[in-house]
Amino acid sequence: MVSVTTAQPQQASFADMPTPLYVASPSRLNAWLDCPRRYRMQYLDRPKPPTRPQRAHTSVGIATHNALRDFWDLPVSRRTPAGVAELVRASWIDAGFRDPEQSMAWRARVRDAVIEYLRGIDRDRQPAGIERSVSLKTDHIAVTGRIDRLDERDDEVVVVDYKTGRQVPTDDDARTSLPLALYAVAAARVFRRPSRRVELHHIPSGTVVAHEHTPESLQRKVAEAESIASDLRRADAEFREVGVESSRFAPRLSAMCSWCDFRAHCPEGQTMGPEKSDWAGLDAAGYPAAGSNEGGPAS
Repeated sequence: MVSVTTAQPQQASFADMPTPLYVASPSRLNAWLDCPRRYRMQYLDRPKPPTRPQRAHTSVGIATHNALRDFWDLPVSRRTPAGVAELVRASWIDAGFRDPEQSMAWRARVRDAVIEYLRGIDRDRQPAGIERSVSLKTDHIAVTGRIDRLDERDDEVVVVDYKTGRQVPTDDDARTSLPLALYAVAAARVFRRPSRRVELHHIPSGTVVAHEHTPESLQRKVAEAESIASDLRRADAEFREVGVESSRFAPRLSAMCSWCDFRAHCPEGQTMGPEKSDWAGLDAAGYPAAGSNEGGPAS
């Protein structure tokens, strides 16, 4: 009798399987750079530690972004100061202010700042995208984010990011921004046209700063994101094994600890000075004093 041996199909071991892409947002990547402890509490801890109530400057930022988003849904005939004032009123959030009087004063300041900003742009030229979600995949990462505005200029897509904080951005801020560079790479792939220029628009002061990337500088930013994601992959894996006992999530102490939403859960951060008040971020924020911009043309 002849013995016949049937070869059994070999199944690939787990070690042979490709490593899945690390999925993240630019905010997640930056959170790790800012403070590993805050990153852990924000993205890994379950249940997630409760955060402090929303501050007033965050309410200002959200209302400003929402008004600038909704402006482009208005018919051209309503793209006026009165129309913008109504958008700000509808978007307004009272959270974090000292009292109703402070909230109303700041609503008027934001209204005037948004009106003045919109006077300086072409309001008849619809952007290519408003709060457009884009994704970027490489051999190692899958990054998804949302862009405040995308403009089409001279057959190129320009990435525009709104800023509403106290600090006026510089050209160097635009040059070094990891999210802006990743958005430019993603936008170029989505629209199939070059996207090298990135801009920061500071609404309180009307300042616009920009940087013109090169293919090489954009590739360096993608490599930077992949490097951060590699660190995060190891940190996330260690957290799954040992949890909060991992040494990878030490706090990165700085003056920002006084503003941290997770300060109540970080003893080390509490040593970095007193916690800021809910409205401290409004001090000298650069918004103009309330004027009389509600009437008349937005030009």
